[in-house]
Amino acid sequence: MTKANDIPRTPLRHRIGSFVAQRQTILRDYISAISGSMGRLVFSLIYFIALANTLSIADFGLFATASAAGVMLSRTLAFGFISALYRTATIRPRLIGSYTAGFLMLAALSLPVLIAASALTWFLFFSTAMPAAIFAAVIFAEALLWRPVEVAMIVNNGLGRFGRAAVLAILTAAIKAAAAALFIFWPSHTVEAWAGFYIASNLVSLALAFGFFYPRQRLRLTPHLYWRRLSDSLYVAGAEVLFYLQMEFDKLLVLAIGGPHLAGIYAIVMRLVDLTAIPIRTFSMMLVQRMMRMPEMLARLKVKVGIEAGILVISTSALLFLAVVLYFYPNFLGRNVSEAAPLVGLALFVPALRNLVEYHAELLFARGQTLIRAANLAMLAGLKAALLSLLLMRVADTATLVWMLNGMFTLLYLASAIVTYSALRRPARAI
Repeated sequence: MTKANDIPRTPLRHRIGSFVAQRQTILRDYISAISGSMGRLVFSLIYFIALANTLSIADFGLFATASAAGVMLSRTLAFGFISALYRTATIRPRLIGSYTAGFLMLAALSLPVLIAASALTWFLFFSTAMPAAIFAAVIFAEALLWRPVEVAMIVNNGLGRFGRAAVLAILTAAIKAAAAALFIFWPSHTVEAWAGFYIASNLVSLALAFGFFYPRQRLRLTPHLYWRRLSDSLYVAGAEVLFYLQMEFDKLLVLAIGGPHLAGIYAIVMRLVDLTAIPIRTFSMMLVQRMMRMPEMLARLKVKVGIEAGILVISTSALLFLAVVLYFYPNFLGRNVSEAAPLVGLALFVPALRNLVEYHAELLFARGQTLIRAANLAMLAGLKAALLSLLLMRVADTATLVWMLNGMFTLLYLASAIVTYSALRRPARAI
């Protein structure tokens, strides 16, 4: 009989080598994707520094809030059919041409809904702060120029062409950064002047994305393929609008209750928080693709806890590092940003909690539980609006307000976790 201590032990370096060899494809794909995220992070930071220190704080707050509204409203484009296009690229890539034609058709049909929703948003939140033409320009840039660029990235990621998607992400971020740098030398530093630069930069990005990066397939309208997936796409569109509503509605509320200057300070803090989420989103995207193929991969509690703990540690560490840098060098990101620099560390746990809520939404999408996802996001949007409105009306000190956001996002995370992990007990839904 062989004794336990007679079994030859494999050296640690051999075990590590075996682990890497077995997962070489996954690691290569992740490195390709994360390189795009890191490049995008660098240029996004340059873009943010240039713009936040060129516009006044109030104008930056107006633009950031209008842009957030545009991101939210852009999710109505094509009634959410982008989700079907992404699933097709991931699972049935030969049908990309047919689904791209369907996306273009539904995008045209969704324009009246987009216009009506944009007009209502302007009337409710921007009618006293921003001219309708400037708001329309920002919405046009976000929904009809930038959103299709995101579609090109999404399709490339679905095809597993992470390197191409990464290059596109870097180039488009560089184009925006270049536009913000040129804007520094423009005679007028108003939000009206910047709107023209913003449209131009997104137009160049759109031409680049579809001229060089979108897969070449013949466009074919095949309506019978679309209708059976339209209900799921509508769920996704509703969920996406609700997701960005609960992610971005705080900026609208701050503008409506606190005014443009407070909205600018808040937008600066939350933009720095958002920058920490860029690498996390790469991980979530790849996890979603794996879950589409293996819906039960999160069956073990150890895996669930490990992933959430990793997101918590990475997100918190990133903001902590930024807060320490700004504590010792408050002008590191520019004069305007220095006004918000002391507040960054007070939002220490906000990035992790926001990223975890976003991760929960991605889990439900990957498993085809789109209706539950939409209901969860609607609940979170309502809860966030109520809690933030209460804070804005009760708390006058900005530092205290930012600190209390940690508690607000903790409640949102707990509510999202309860719904998400209850839903994960059910079988995944095939789409």
